[in-house]
Amino acid sequence: MRVLAQRLVFCALLGSLYASCPPRCECSEAAHTVKCVSRELRAVPAGIPGYTRNLFITGNHISRIGPECFKGLDNVTTLSLSNNSIINVSLISLKPRISEVDSNTFSGLRSLRSLDLSNNQLAIIHPEAFMVQNHSLLDLNLSRALYNHSSVMDLATSLRWSSLGALRSLDLSHNGLIFLPSHIFSHLTSLQRLLLSNNSLVAIHNSSFTGLERLEVLDLTLNSLKAVPEEGLRELDSLPRADLLLGENPFTCTCGIESFALWLNRSQGRISDAESLVCAYPTGMRNTSMLSVVTLTLGCHQSGAGADLALQTSYVFLGIVLGFVGLIFLFVLYLNRKGIKKRINELRDACREVWEGYHYRFEIDSDPRLSQVCTSADI
Repeated sequence: MRVLAQRLVFCALLGSLYASCPPRCECSEAAHTVKCVSRELRAVPAGIPGYTRNLFITGNHISRIGPECFKGLDNVTTLSLSNNSIINVSLISLKPRISEVDSNTFSGLRSLRSLDLSNNQLAIIHPEAFMVQNHSLLDLNLSRALYNHSSVMDLATSLRWSSLGALRSLDLSHNGLIFLPSHIFSHLTSLQRLLLSNNSLVAIHNSSFTGLERLEVLDLTLNSLKAVPEEGLRELDSLPRADLLLGENPFTCTCGIESFALWLNRSQGRISDAESLVCAYPTGMRNTSMLSVVTLTLGCHQSGAGADLALQTSYVFLGIVLGFVGLIFLFVLYLNRKGIKKRINELRDACREVWEGYHYRFEIDSDPRLSQVCTSADI
């Protein structure tokens, strides 16, 4: 009887243990972990144990996520919702079956440190989508998470409005970003790692990195940077503690890249992949080390000086030719001075006769008596 009672108690405990784990999920109380991976789930499962610290709900088809999905999970520190086809971070669903993440969805996770929303399609991001109590969130992964590059404006608003002052790592890689809005990261004053690799950024400007004095890593590899203008160089210099990654960009090594090439040589200690940076264009400079492009800079200046010298030489030559033509003209005038003087006198006499004729006619017309004499004389 005693043995039978022990077995019944054991079975009851075992049954309660399995009952505490949601269907199609794997739970480990010892590891404080719950995994619901690739289980064709349509919603966040109910009944997640309160001991959970690490919650992985990935590879499913979640249709909606709201604050009620994570009630009673005050101990969760790591939450992964990657690869769930989440489309909207908004207050309401725009059309049937569009996945949705309500405002303040994560605000009840008082201990949340890491949030992974990678491999989703966030088309609309509500300003309070990442609101977390106690400013606890330290790591936010949005890699391959934006529906398209236009979502970056909503993201910028959300980063300003949400409580992310303690955030240390932000991953925005593989999102097809073409530009960064002005001051997009200015409220992330504790950020240490910013990953922007594998996007389509064409320029660094608009004070995009303002407020990131504590940044330690800035990854800009695999973008579309052809050069970095003076404004962009000043922004990069405003990150004194950051190690920069600039590889796999299509740098165009023409005369316009002079200041960037000089900056690279001056800042090699801050650029982790400086030795691997090469020219992509023009064809003759392809695979040339960016650190050696300073010689091209000198060539550009020499070419410019040569052009100026050639222009000055042409002006001098033109002046000499015009002066020589002028001398010839004066010499011809000197040889024909008598004939020219005669022609001038004849022209002067002809003008005088014409003038006297006009003067005579004017006197006749102005005196009626002379006019009558002339008339009778004609008769």
